[in-house]
Amino acid sequence: MRYVGDIYRPPSEAYSLLVQVTIGCSHNKCTFCNMYKDKQFKVRSADEVIEDLAWARSHYARVERIFLCDGDALCLANSKLMRILDYIRENFPECERVTTYGRAAIALKKTDEELRELRKHGLTMVYIGAESGSDKVLEMVNKGETRQQLIDGVKKLEAAGLKTSVTFISGLAGPELWEEHAVETGTMIAEMNASYVSLLTLMLQPPAPMLEDYKAGRFTLLTPEEVLAETCLMLKYARPSKPCVFRSNHASNYVSLRGNLPMDNESMIASLKRCMEDRGLLKDERFRML
Repeated sequence: MRYVGDIYRPPSEAYSLLVQVTIGCSHNKCTFCNMYKDKQFKVRSADEVIEDLAWARSHYARVERIFLCDGDALCLANSKLMRILDYIRENFPECERVTTYGRAAIALKKTDEELRELRKHGLTMVYIGAESGSDKVLEMVNKGETRQQLIDGVKKLEAAGLKTSVTFISGLAGPELWEEHAVETGTMIAEMNASYVSLLTLMLQPPAPMLEDYKAGRFTLLTPEEVLAETCLMLKYARPSKPCVFRSNHASNYVSLRGNLPMDNESMIASLKRCMEDRGLLKDERFRML
């Protein structure tokens, strides 16, 4: 397998074959993000990708999951992406799912039929980084997408038969906008009806531009207790009309949560409140991101 630069994947793709379809991220301007900063965005040729897949087929007896990286393989023309998906389907018959990162804005540019074609040819799920449901926060972090675009993009993907896994970041708004961030994120989760939602906690690492704002005193990180209070408020409003798998068990999180929205909201809020009362239940800073 050939890779350019550092490779990133969702935690749930830990045992997947990682195939680099794009190099870097098509947006790559989010101020909180330290990923892909050393890369100039580029789409690899389908021939190169298929060569890598052929190498993997000759070296691995069984491949049950494939993740198409880097950021936003969804931006490929459908003809190119379907050629890659068809090769996977023909040569990896044991493969149970093929997933990728994607931007809601890109999903909205594709027609309903194009998205259904991708599902028909083997794409099963798209990971969407929404980060916040607040337009103020999205603009503050230079997300390049609006609340409504994110909602519409997720709905469009789900309607085409593609599952979505949407990620949000607690603490992203700082102390000034934390309540808006929590409420608007909760109501967004309720409205978009994604298959999966995950919650990370903000950690600033170089070369994320927001890290410089933090060092200069222009941005303040929430305390662990404030992060938990924000999460409680978010869960109060996160009540989708269909069951949604919720996870907040990333290494960055102070408290690990697992449940289904909206059935388990109250029990997860109760767990958070217990941890707010007993700081000994919080993950030590030394063990975050290990």
